[in-house]
Amino acid sequence: MNYRHIYHAGNFADVFKHIIVTRIVEYLKRKEKAFRVIDTHAGIGLYNLSSLEAHKTGEWRDGVGRLLSTPIPEDVKTLLHPWCNVIYTMNKGNKELIFYPGSPIFIRQLLRKQDRLTAIELHKEDYQTLAENFAGDYQTKVLHLNGWLSLNSHLPPKEKRGFILVDPPFEKPGEFSRLIDGVVKAYRRFSGGAYALWYPIKYNKEIESFLHALHKTGIPKILQLEMRIRKKLTPTTMNGSGMILINPPYLLEEEMQKLSPFLINRLGQDKSAQITYKWLHKE
Repeated sequence: MNYRHIYHAGNFADVFKHIIVTRIVEYLKRKEKAFRVIDTHAGIGLYNLSSLEAHKTGEWRDGVGRLLSTPIPEDVKTLLHPWCNVIYTMNKGNKELIFYPGSPIFIRQLLRKQDRLTAIELHKEDYQTLAENFAGDYQTKVLHLNGWLSLNSHLPPKEKRGFILVDPPFEKPGEFSRLIDGVVKAYRRFSGGAYALWYPIKYNKEIESFLHALHKTGIPKILQLEMRIRKKLTPTTMNGSGMILINPPYLLEEEMQKLSPFLINRLGQDKSAQITYKWLHKE
């Protein structure tokens, strides 16, 4: 496993994904009962945007850099507050943006005392860094494990309420098939959980096959969100990203529709930029 997220941390796909993740966590907090979030491909948790790796690609500049380049408009400030606040907290005392949080940091910062996080990472060095970032945190369990296995062995959570984030690196062939297999197994064990599955937009035919297979599973309440920031540049260039949401909060689609014009205005790179919504199964 060679993928290192530091090269891509804070890019447009991260921003889109993490805004959705924060909205889901905020929704779960509306009920007093505790819940657990399982992040199957957690990474290291916190990324230094001044590092050589981040500078090499500079992807964050067209992501979080562009989004926070000017003040957030009042009409979307409330919805973006959880996402923004975590970033500001991680950069407290810095005059400029230095750190960008990964999914486990965003999630952990938003949890209440009764909630729990399980952060899973397979890459040995990244796992060690992740464990260091959460050392002494009794609310977070960090595991050195293949994230795909957790979709079977760690469900259902003992809290009986949960959110499962599956964000694979897509560095190997077959990730879409593993997503289908993983979510089917997970849903059988924990049908009441909220699931978010991330994927890159590169090859349209591969995505079409994935969506067709997902539809055939018969799993109800599947919402697809996609953000495309530009026309396709090359066959291997990521020009957008998508999120498959199973049992999404009932307000999420409405919230994302409200955020879409702002996100496209800040992150879009040409006139073809758009955010789309589609229910694969509504009930």
